[in-house]
Amino acid sequence: MPQQPILFCEVFDICRIDFMGPFPVSNGYSYILLVVDYMSRWVEAVATKTNDAKVVVNFLNSNIFCRFGVPKALISDQESHFCNRAMSSLLEKYGVKLTNPNWKDWSRHLEDAFWAHQTAYRTPLGMSPYWIVFGKACHLPVELEHRAYWAVKKCNMAYDQAGEERKLQLQELEELRLEAYENSRIYKQRVKQFHDRQILRKEFHVGQKVLLFKSRLRLIVGKLHSKWDGPFIITKVLPYGAIELQDELTRNTFQVNGQQLKIFHESPTATVGKVESISLAEPAMVAGMT
Repeated sequence: MPQQPILFCEVFDICRIDFMGPFPVSNGYSYILLVVDYMSRWVEAVATKTNDAKVVVNFLNSNIFCRFGVPKALISDQESHFCNRAMSSLLEKYGVKLTNPNWKDWSRHLEDAFWAHQTAYRTPLGMSPYWIVFGKACHLPVELEHRAYWAVKKCNMAYDQAGEERKLQLQELEELRLEAYENSRIYKQRVKQFHDRQILRKEFHVGQKVLLFKSRLRLIVGKLHSKWDGPFIITKVLPYGAIELQDELTRNTFQVNGQQLKIFHESPTATVGKVESISLAEPAMVAGMT
């Protein structure tokens, strides 16, 4: 199915929240809870010992809502730690450097990892997430070593001139975000065009029988296993390429991407009729023939 990219014009309007892990235990921590802003690609993350709802609520309240404001929407995988009574109450309230080879130290380097992410150049945006959020480049230690301009220039003590310069910086910040939005839109258009050229157009209708591709076939041993499962009956054709299927045996329904389906062609039923029999015995010799 054709791609449906998500574009948003304001930073921290729409955020993605998810857990990573479990990882090997490091200083008592096993998971990483992170939130990514769709517009700026800004990441907030924290190492956690569990992946329960209480951890999610405390993280959102302390690290997101009180620092960046309340987003319009949160996108998650709908696991129990995101869809629960505590999360519902919170959303209702607000209206909406290289690490060493020892993998046990990953929790100590988490902040360095997502600091590098914030300051790295992003091709879809044309700039770094740090630049979009703060309106300037992040000063790096290497700039002090090579004496960059900001490190050697003197402070401007002229208040009037400094005020005008600050106004210009605030105006440039809005222009930077609009530029990043436009760069992201163009990039996603190109990705969509490339993606859509590679796919086959499929038309499905309610009542059709289809086969579902087994995405986990690699877990099955043997070459004779079929790559397709089914047949299933289409009960709904949803927007953006989603299809609702029903299992003929259990009557359970579920949703999948239309690109994972193909039409099921039933074998023609044999018709019962007169059958001509042919004798394979040798014909008898006719009397009088030599």
